[in-house]
Amino acid sequence: MPNNPVILSVIIVAYRSRDEIAPCLASLPRVLMGRAVEVCVVDNSPGEATGVGEIVRRDFPSVDYVAAKGNLGFGRANNLGFKRTRGEFVLFLNPDTVCNRAALEHCIARLEEDVEIGLITPKLVMANGEMDLACRRGIPTLWDGFCRATGLAAIFPRSRWFAGYNLTFLPEDGTYDVGAINGAFMMGARWMFAEEVAEDGAVFDENFFMYGDDLDLCIRVVQADFRLVYDGSVQITHLKGLSVAKELDAMSRAIFDANRDVWLKHFVPEPRDGWKARWTIWKYRTAFAAWKTVARSRAKLRGHRKVRPV
Repeated sequence: MPNNPVILSVIIVAYRSRDEIAPCLASLPRVLMGRAVEVCVVDNSPGEATGVGEIVRRDFPSVDYVAAKGNLGFGRANNLGFKRTRGEFVLFLNPDTVCNRAALEHCIARLEEDVEIGLITPKLVMANGEMDLACRRGIPTLWDGFCRATGLAAIFPRSRWFAGYNLTFLPEDGTYDVGAINGAFMMGARWMFAEEVAEDGAVFDENFFMYGDDLDLCIRVVQADFRLVYDGSVQITHLKGLSVAKELDAMSRAIFDANRDVWLKHFVPEPRDGWKARWTIWKYRTAFAAWKTVARSRAKLRGHRKVRPV
């Protein structure tokens, strides 16, 4: 047996997650492959009358519960949980998920077998039985954003040309490398996070308060020469968006702005005061503003309460 008795650390950032936290924690086994599983819940809304802390302390006493002094943001709270845990493998997990032993063991086994895999995700299935398309994505180009915003991606979901963002032309039950995965389930080896990807000791970039941080992490993992793998042979449930359902309008705006900031961080040429950099910054700001405006307008016309670029 490896020197580390804990095979998996599960880090969950809760925000107004009273209704979701118990099913999520109940779905996590305490032992996998003969070794311990540890769970850390960082509560970003302890001052609210959510009852997350009460539920965790009462029904899941083995869980390490951390009541943040305020809303730390997704990335900062995950970094806090990472520093408090010690498992050989780490799973950053949303509270609105329901896992299972088979999926967790399968993902761990793949990471053990192939050290070139930086992050892995199973298929994420929503409550209505449909796949959460955000669990496997390409790094979108401006063309991908145009296709997504105008509806071309939805009209031609089997076209590699039009559906390059959500990769709907690929089989849902297949396994392959992708450009990005969803922050709802991100599993990787601790050494990879700590030694190869962390910036100033932090796994997530804390400049991203909410949204964009998972995409930023995916880009940095690939830049460190690791692979991002989607494995559709196993699946978990993702009750998508429940934690922020009361703030839909603000959240939909934040999603687009955060993804814009990821592009400005990674894809602006150096030196950043040159004309190429200024042109790129203007291009991305304009493109994301247009994407946000068109997508939100189309959603309102269809009567949707929220819209997201993923």
